[in-house]
Amino acid sequence: MEKVEIEGLWTHIHWLSVLEEHGTYTAAAARLGVSKSAVSQRISDLEKATGTRLVTRTTRSVRLTEAGLALTRDVRSAYAQIARSFSSVRDSVGEIRGLVRLTAPVAFARQQLVPHLSGFLQQYPQVRIQLDVSDALSSLAAEGYDLAVRHGFQVPETHVAWKLCDTTSVLVATRDYLQHHGEPRTPADLSAHNCLYYPRGSDQPAWTFERVGKNSQRVTVPIAGSFSTNNSEALRDAALNHLGIALLPDFSAQAALASGKLVQVLKGWTLKGAFADEIYLIRPYSPHVPRSVTVLVGYLKEKLSGGFQFADG
Repeated sequence: MEKVEIEGLWTHIHWLSVLEEHGTYTAAAARLGVSKSAVSQRISDLEKATGTRLVTRTTRSVRLTEAGLALTRDVRSAYAQIARSFSSVRDSVGEIRGLVRLTAPVAFARQQLVPHLSGFLQQYPQVRIQLDVSDALSSLAAEGYDLAVRHGFQVPETHVAWKLCDTTSVLVATRDYLQHHGEPRTPADLSAHNCLYYPRGSDQPAWTFERVGKNSQRVTVPIAGSFSTNNSEALRDAALNHLGIALLPDFSAQAALASGKLVQVLKGWTLKGAFADEIYLIRPYSPHVPRSVTVLVGYLKEKLSGGFQFADG
């Protein structure tokens, strides 16, 4: 093969290595900023040029053949070094720019994250953010994400984490519901109420409370209710519709508590183990972090470090 022909395939080989790293054409295309069909066409052209199959396709993913792995094995580190050098030079001069791919849980993204992103994008007009809103714990490396918000997440050794803020769990209801059904004074009183809860497997639902002080107590009470869901926004909305007493993370309850539409129940007790107590930003480890990612992390830490305050109901 002529030298000029080989040089014309450098990009094709790079795209093949990205496909190997991310495991699907969709994820590879997202990482490269091109269409899925463009990636497929480049791989097809490369297979024609080499005269052998380089990729084995399945219904859910792709994997490289031995020939494909041999082709990418020696160039992977070279491409990574080129990318690091280019990013370092680009980031060292001029305006902060670039695409940041971010994933976050649904309720937190809608209620707390998105309201702050508009201010960030106004401050850094050359930065673009692609936000994936999902409660699924996606693999950052496999899906091509730069950052993820995790609510109480065990950080892998291959990742770096920044604590955004503390978070607590609260019991809430409308005044209308409490006027009609009475306000519980102790956790045991919840047995007489319609409790709206986040399901945890097939176990009998139960809430654990702790009270610290002269008469410290820790008690777990079984609860029951007509509605459960794995989305805290849906639980909040059910409570707003006077259906019952809902257990929520504070970031989902904040706005409704601050406006007085919901009031806190059993304020003298602390809920334990319902939701995680901390929220983190995480990213896969890399020796070079784009300035766009660094400034976004700093911005969100500044905006969210105080947690989620609300007035007493």
